[in-house]
Amino acid sequence: MKNDVERSISEFNNELKLKGFNAFQLEDDSHATRFYSRKDFYKICLTTGKSIIHYADRSFKAEGTVLFFGNPHIPYSWETISTTYVGYTCLFSEEFLNVSERADILQQSPFFKIGGTPILTINEEQRVFLNTIFQKMIKEQKSGYAFKDDLVRNYINLIMHEAMKLQPSENFDQHKNAANRITAVFLELLERQFPIESLDKPLVLKTAQNYAQNLALHVNYLNRMVKEVTGKPTTAHIAERIISEAKALLQHTDWNIADIAYALGFEYPSYFNNYFKRMTGTNPSSLRILEV
Repeated sequence: MKNDVERSISEFNNELKLKGFNAFQLEDDSHATRFYSRKDFYKICLTTGKSIIHYADRSFKAEGTVLFFGNPHIPYSWETISTTYVGYTCLFSEEFLNVSERADILQQSPFFKIGGTPILTINEEQRVFLNTIFQKMIKEQKSGYAFKDDLVRNYINLIMHEAMKLQPSENFDQHKNAANRITAVFLELLERQFPIESLDKPLVLKTAQNYAQNLALHVNYLNRMVKEVTGKPTTAHIAERIISEAKALLQHTDWNIADIAYALGFEYPSYFNNYFKRMTGTNPSSLRILEV
């Protein structure tokens, strides 16, 4: 039974990565709901039941029907409390949605921003309407219509526009200090970039500017908040984590130094060598020599 579940999860994730989109009823695919890769996909979920949703450093107690927006760059988890839990979920990549001139819709949406409200309380009339949209998406993804991806994108945009017309829920337990909240999310996002497990997926977020853009913040504001809380600038945290990962790759993989440099986002091995020596006082090759 366990192998069947693992195969089902693997097939689901492979299909999701291939198409960039998937929609399903929660009761039809509960395993996929729990195990899909949040690191790669955005999520919109319409659910009815009792639960606690932890989003960044905030928690939301949900009872009844809620509409939830999950950003893969912001950590969240879901605790189901009620014995019955029904609804719909759609998962999609940024590349899937951003194929038009409106490519910044995810960054502009208040539901996917770090300081936004990703959870809305839905009444019965709204639930029925949104149910219909999710059902259309599920039906369409199984059809042979040549332009079904465009149609699905329109459904996703329709959900987001409908959500923007609703009053955001304020039932959040928030940090008193915005700096603590922003720093906690930055550090979690930083840690989510690691470990580097494949040369096919090199490090993408390498600078403070990269992180600020992903968190929909100005880089100066992010730097000020992080330094206020930790005493160190954003760049110092990033550098320390890159060096830590570099040491792990040097000591525990058989990748050559050029491959490790590329995996960590360096254009040339010489850039990596100089960076590593500046940060540690030694050359990357010295860690390989110590192992002999």
